[in-house]
Amino acid sequence: MKILRIFLSTVLILLLGSWGQPEVAEVNWLTFEEAIALHEQKPKKLLIDLYTDWCGWCKVMDQKTYSKSEIANYINENFYPVKFNAEQKESVEFRGHTFNFVAQGRRGVHELAAALTRNQLSYPTTVFMDEELRIIQPIAGYLKPEQMEPILLFIGGDHFKTTAFEDFKKNHKSSL
Repeated sequence: MKILRIFLSTVLILLLGSWGQPEVAEVNWLTFEEAIALHEQKPKKLLIDLYTDWCGWCKVMDQKTYSKSEIANYINENFYPVKFNAEQKESVEFRGHTFNFVAQGRRGVHELAAALTRNQLSYPTTVFMDEELRIIQPIAGYLKPEQMEPILLFIGGDHFKTTAFEDFKKNHKSSL
């Protein structure tokens, strides 16, 4: 009986200890090459998180936005999520072109990052590509979960094809 009470007390403490804690989820990040390989088997939109190692807001977005369960789950279900270091040194082959790192200034930049942002480099930048691997929209800057959610639904649900974003936001009900 005493063992049962200890067991039940332990379970209760564990349950109460996690109660009220925000649920943390993880985005199943892929490399660009992994996402393209999966895309060739089953076409799906891409969400590309362009970051750098020194970018503070990139780290905040990882901690505050991408770790939110509603955000992470939606991304995992509706996109191939790519984490791409805009200063990586490794070359990337895409659509018959080799994108390389270009040393310039103090750090340099990867040509793919420049192409995905239409040469408007800023970190973080979230780039969306459609099922044909065409750029839908790069969105520069840190996005809070409540800013990211309607964007994900707008693009993930193909509303961008028929509706202006401002009109979509007027009717959007947040699940956060």
